[in-house]
Amino acid sequence: MTVRLPAEWEEQDGILLAWPHPATDWADDLARVEPVFATIAAAASRFETVLIVTPEPQAVPVHLANAGTDMDRIRLFPVPTNDTWSRDFGPITVYEDGRPALLDFGFNGWGLKFAADLDNQVTRRLAETGAFKPLSRRVPGLVLEGGSIESDGAGTLLTTAECLLGPNRNPHLGRAGIEGELHRWLGAEQVLWLENGFLAGDDTDSHIDTLARLGPQDTIVYVSCIDPKDEHHGALNRMVMELQGLRTPRGTPFRLLPLPWPAARYDDQGRRLPATYANFLVINGAVLVPTYDDPNDQAALAVIGQAFPDREIIGIDCRPLILQHGSLHCVTMQLPRGVLGD
Repeated sequence: MTVRLPAEWEEQDGILLAWPHPATDWADDLARVEPVFATIAAAASRFETVLIVTPEPQAVPVHLANAGTDMDRIRLFPVPTNDTWSRDFGPITVYEDGRPALLDFGFNGWGLKFAADLDNQVTRRLAETGAFKPLSRRVPGLVLEGGSIESDGAGTLLTTAECLLGPNRNPHLGRAGIEGELHRWLGAEQVLWLENGFLAGDDTDSHIDTLARLGPQDTIVYVSCIDPKDEHHGALNRMVMELQGLRTPRGTPFRLLPLPWPAARYDDQGRRLPATYANFLVINGAVLVPTYDDPNDQAALAVIGQAFPDREIIGIDCRPLILQHGSLHCVTMQLPRGVLGD
């Protein structure tokens, strides 16, 4: 059987969102963050279907309507959740001999940092309620989050050693063992590891989708920090050198597009928040890009436009999202072509 993990820029049926509610860590910031989720849903609904899981489905439509959402493309499912990070507990879709299958990997709250018992059941509950077409749902015996891997759709995966090789996820597996599992379940023929790079305030142990993203035609869009006084400067410079040394399966270097660095953001306790432009979402016909009311926002949109010249580039103010240490890509999961039922 041939297994392939599609690239994010391939055709999609929709995206998955998990709506914030009073039992999540957003309890004190619902008034600030719900409009962001509504804006994401409204923007995505211009192009494709949006699935929303929430224990309070009656409370969501008013927010969507206020944002101008195409309600014909919204599907609400009454599913309980611990939190809102769909990227890391939602289904990872592969094609097995060309047919979509849902992989329901384990999610342990980024290494047992947070409760995840409800989030871990979201994919199963959605499948049981008919959200998806009748598809194979496989449950690998592996902890793996969607934000920790990037695919070019042709067998190359990009990831970070700090996350996938950390002792808090799959301590029984070393590098070779992890690569074997990525080949088995995702069809990975080449795994590119980054040993450097981090974001202060990040809970994920350096998810790749906060640092460097694969794009069409052997492109990597990555965060760049040119301020020698910034705490990220050394690690991100070492990451750039690693990126420069990476090669495609044909032995050619990647086209590297550096993203600007937003000004440091802090919470009320003075802790730095992980603002990154790399946490963008590719959908049909568009790219949704996190912005931070920063002088570099427009430059970041322009760089991402270089990587995806055939798509509309849409900035979405994600300052509220980073209060809980994630951003736009983290709260979404794409559902590739062939996944959704009628």
